[in-house]
Amino acid sequence: MKKWIKTSMLLMLAVMLIVPLAACGKDEMQTVRIAEVTRSIFYAPQYVALEKGFFEEEGIKVELTTTAGGDKTMTALLSDSADIALVGSETSIYVSAQGSNDPVINFAQLTQTDGTFLVSRNKIDNFSWDMLEGKTFLGQRKGGMPQMAGEFVLKKHGIDPHQDLDLIQNIDYANIAPAFASGTGEFVQLFEPTASVFEKEGKGYIVASFGTESGHIPYTTFMTKQSYIDENKETVEKFTRAIYKAQQWVEDHSAKETAEAIQGYFDNTELEIIEMVVDRYKSQGSFATDPILDTEEWDNLQNIMEEAGELPKRIEHGTLVNTDIAEGVMK
Repeated sequence: MKKWIKTSMLLMLAVMLIVPLAACGKDEMQTVRIAEVTRSIFYAPQYVALEKGFFEEEGIKVELTTTAGGDKTMTALLSDSADIALVGSETSIYVSAQGSNDPVINFAQLTQTDGTFLVSRNKIDNFSWDMLEGKTFLGQRKGGMPQMAGEFVLKKHGIDPHQDLDLIQNIDYANIAPAFASGTGEFVQLFEPTASVFEKEGKGYIVASFGTESGHIPYTTFMTKQSYIDENKETVEKFTRAIYKAQQWVEDHSAKETAEAIQGYFDNTELEIIEMVVDRYKSQGSFATDPILDTEEWDNLQNIMEEAGELPKRIEHGTLVNTDIAEGVMK
């Protein structure tokens, strides 16, 4: 009897110790609010990190919000409605040019090429860029990275987008694809999966990749305010480590496996289309395989902005880019 009582007391003591520890572990999960500029298969590694539990492994609970547009995403970050923004690196340059006392720092790169494709209304078997001359081109928002990269590529092929094309830029991002589908424009610059969906439905045909043509640039990057890094350095390191794990996972797994992992984030897109898009982005090296934003990519970004007439001033790589965090977690 005494033995039974002793055993029961030990079990009760163990339970009393385990429950607080479990609760403590739960409380230690650090919530990080991410504002993503759009929901896109282009950001597959981020969704893999969420779906595979890489953030949870680092003790991070992610709250993901789609803010639909670079200006809205940056506003969310600057107003403390978000801790981290996933958006084009050009936005950090725009903020810096306005004289911010708390600079926005790029600390982990997610994509390293432009993610848009040139879609023709009619099927073209042997496309050449001079076929755009004199045509109506439905472009992206002025000052945004898609439009700047698009103009850079056009000029690279001897086409002045403002002289040689009937360029349309006054349509909101969300309405560009519907406008083309309804008959506006002979060519359009589109993200995936819209480009592939249009091709499957016979609404347009992919004839070229702006990502392949424009080279490596920090197209979409995780960034935050310097004050957040100062106050939450360990959290930012853990966040970056989770992203790096996801980047390596995507690199090491097939397009089909990645598509299956992220399908839940794209309810209205067929698995076949998601796989096709992932494969296309992987084959052209759009997904960064590590979070480091190097000097060459930063300079290429500013060259593209300058060519488009949108660069306020050139900013040194180390001023708005922190590679120490990424390099540290990769070790």
